[in-house]
Amino acid sequence: MYKIVWFGTLNKSIGYIGKKKTRLLSPCEKICLNTARKTVQRCDKNYSPPKLSRIKNFYTYSIVLGSLFGMVMWAIYKLGKPEEDHRGPIEDEFSQLPWFRQYIMRMWHTLQYYEKMMEEPQMAKLLPNVVPPPYIQPPYSLVLEIKDVLVHPDWTYQTGWRFKKRPGVDYFLQQCSRNFEIVIYTSEQGMTAFPLLDALDPYGYISYRLVRGATDLVEGQHTKNLDYLNRDLSRVIVVDCDPYTTPMHPDNSLVLTKWLGNDDDVQLFDLTAFLQLVAEHQVNDVREVLRYYRQFEDPIEQFKDNQRRLQEQNQESIQNLPTSERQWNLTLLGRSLRGSSIK
Repeated sequence: MYKIVWFGTLNKSIGYIGKKKTRLLSPCEKICLNTARKTVQRCDKNYSPPKLSRIKNFYTYSIVLGSLFGMVMWAIYKLGKPEEDHRGPIEDEFSQLPWFRQYIMRMWHTLQYYEKMMEEPQMAKLLPNVVPPPYIQPPYSLVLEIKDVLVHPDWTYQTGWRFKKRPGVDYFLQQCSRNFEIVIYTSEQGMTAFPLLDALDPYGYISYRLVRGATDLVEGQHTKNLDYLNRDLSRVIVVDCDPYTTPMHPDNSLVLTKWLGNDDDVQLFDLTAFLQLVAEHQVNDVREVLRYYRQFEDPIEQFKDNQRRLQEQNQESIQNLPTSERQWNLTLLGRSLRGSSIK
């Protein structure tokens, strides 16, 4: 009685082994077994000899690790090499260190510099100086966010991402451009904001455009530092739907409710009326007005309520007129004023 015993893999010698005697395979049997082995290998496409698999894995890992090592060494050299002039390398505070440590320290210093550039605005002055007479400079600056104030991102399966234009945008920009220097200041990337503004403002009512590179990165939040605007902050109004974008200047912010894309929205028309009232009364410091409206969840709705109450109160006459300095305050805050043009 004989039986077939497999030694290791199919490519090793195979023989018949009994309890007392063993004989080698005949040439015909070897041919049959080789044919069977090739058939099994063709059926198993993932089959490869163990030694060949180990060699492939070794070369794969070697290429990956070698590439990573080469990239790290290139970064150390590129970012850590000393600056040079026509006389050769320029000495710096790291020149006395061992050469490899010099490169490491310079690279670390360069990376910190780039990180600081990303967190801080690119320029100390984001806007040019106010133009002198006889050129006309609007008396106020209106700083606007795009997203959820002028447009709303909308996604559908058929069209993908699109931006929906808010009702009243054209009227709003046209009317406000008469008394306000309109500045777009957004945390959106320039590649998104610039084409959008080109389509939103074909007549050029917007004076300046500031994007994410002009913001400060504070704890992962892109904030707007109005100190870099190069404008008198007593005449700067920021319109946004996020109260945390101007943490250093909350009194300059008019925080609106987010527009969610509904077609029956009229908030921009009401906002236009509010801003026109500020300009007509020549408010010396807009922060006093904005500070009052900051206490309300919906400042524009509160402004409309104030105007309604004012219309009722104006039916009564006031014997003693207040000073002209306080006239804007009474009207904007919804108090009675005889002879007011706000009806």
